[in-house]
Amino acid sequence: MTPFKNRLDKILDRLTSDELLSNSGLGNEIGFYIFDYPPEYEMEVREHIQFILRQLPKRKPDLKFTHINLFDLILVYLKNRNLLDRVLDIESKKGTEDLLNSLKGPLDAKKIAKEFISLAPPEDNDLVLVSGVGSAYPMLRSHNLLNNLHHLMEDTPLVMFYPGVFTGQGLRLFGKIKETNYYRAFQLVV
Repeated sequence: MTPFKNRLDKILDRLTSDELLSNSGLGNEIGFYIFDYPPEYEMEVREHIQFILRQLPKRKPDLKFTHINLFDLILVYLKNRNLLDRVLDIESKKGTEDLLNSLKGPLDAKKIAKEFISLAPPEDNDLVLVSGVGSAYPMLRSHNLLNNLHHLMEDTPLVMFYPGVFTGQGLRLFGKIKETNYYRAFQLVV
């Protein structure tokens, strides 16, 4: 068994553990967890997330959970605000740089955090799973979103599937983009 497959096989047990779901042993830290992985395994991780989503209700029938794909969240958010066609037009006429500049206001991490909470209210969930980080980049930076979710998630554990490297002190998207300091999360599985 490859080390990566071994890590994937540990996820479901960890997600359903009483320790994770009750935030035990965190020393008053927030229950944010990162499952980092080499970006070349993106398709395997996507398939495994679908497996997890099917297995969680079987493993823990009373578990209330939500899965949010950040890229899908952005598309729906822009569409609901009648901005999607406009930003697509900007990209086709002016290019990606102008598109990204036009999205800075609408996709501010505070606004997206509020939208996130409306889709996954902490009081209605025992667990929140997050994917689509790589697809949402560079429109949304995951560390900015996590920082804005700290005070909103209350005691609900959040698990982010991250295509890159989490060192425990920072996040490096795709293993290449300059590391961003982010230390308020734990490794989901080693």
